[in-house]
Amino acid sequence: MLEALVCPATQAQLGYDADRQELVSRAAHLAYPIRDGIPIMLVDQAREID
Repeated sequence: MLEALVCPATQAQLGYDADRQELVSRAAHLAYPIRDGIPIMLVDQAREID
């Protein structure tokens, strides 16, 4: 399923961080949370990463 999801900000491919339960967009420097098994693909809910 991960292959079907892209970053809503950049349309770039996402990586999965199992420890933090996040989908990571390196292109946008954002991490989208996964809550109760559901990815929250909203830019305003994402956390900025380096």
